[in-house]
Amino acid sequence: MQNYINLPMDSLQTTVGTIFCGRYGSVYKGILNSDKQTVAVKVLNLQESGANKSFLAECEALRNLRHRNLVKVITSCSSIDFKGNDFKALVFEFMQNESLESWLYPSSLEQNDTENLNLTQRLNIAIDVALALEYLHHHYDIPIAHCDLKPGNVLLDNNLSARVGDFGLAKFLIATTGDSNYARSSSIGVRGTVGKKTNQLHVYKQFQPPCYAKMALPHRVMEIVDPQIIMEERDTSSRISQNTEGNVTQECLASILQIGVACSAEGPKERMDIKDVLKELRRIRNVIAQV
Repeated sequence: MQNYINLPMDSLQTTVGTIFCGRYGSVYKGILNSDKQTVAVKVLNLQESGANKSFLAECEALRNLRHRNLVKVITSCSSIDFKGNDFKALVFEFMQNESLESWLYPSSLEQNDTENLNLTQRLNIAIDVALALEYLHHHYDIPIAHCDLKPGNVLLDNNLSARVGDFGLAKFLIATTGDSNYARSSSIGVRGTVGKKTNQLHVYKQFQPPCYAKMALPHRVMEIVDPQIIMEERDTSSRISQNTEGNVTQECLASILQIGVACSAEGPKERMDIKDVLKELRRIRNVIAQV
């Protein structure tokens, strides 16, 4: 018989056991009583400094966001638990294939059960993430910087389509137009600050590629890419070889790594805009599809 944790949310039951534990809280697998829909429930650890501010930032960021590559929020809860303590939670759609991190870095228990992502699948995921960022940076009323983009915050649905989640560190970017209404709307940013509208600053702000990645471009990329990609290509189509197809694959991998290096340039103005990233990733995908 399955056990449940009772939460101060009448429409929800949550199974024992967490999907993910983070700094500001834990994510549980839940079931809505109304239609038995499986959901993910992020319960904030309000004892952690900054958790309440993270909750407010995430609620504000998710209030009007609508994009197929963003995790859909179903509802939020701010209440009192059964012990009289403050309780805050967010309820999201459940992603059957969990996070990208669990695929790239499976635990020892998951190692034998997890399939490897091939090059095309990884590229599709990267494009999905780029689409989400393009929407946040260029197509939402107030540009938003995610500020915590990492494999653990990229979730995969049944078709391995990627959805970006966890907006607890999200930051609204004010424009330089001097529009006071625009600036007021963006004052909820986590850490209590409002960011200047510099999208390049926030695409790969926390990512610094190792020096060997730069040194490997363009002719030694096979020495640094995930060995699973090379093994998969050898097993399925023998693309990694001394022939035209192998050369094309190597060139595409070099182009992908070059994007990462360009996006993490030391100076913000030197980094690629997400629109250009998306355009280049699509071009690479088209080349691979023709091999």
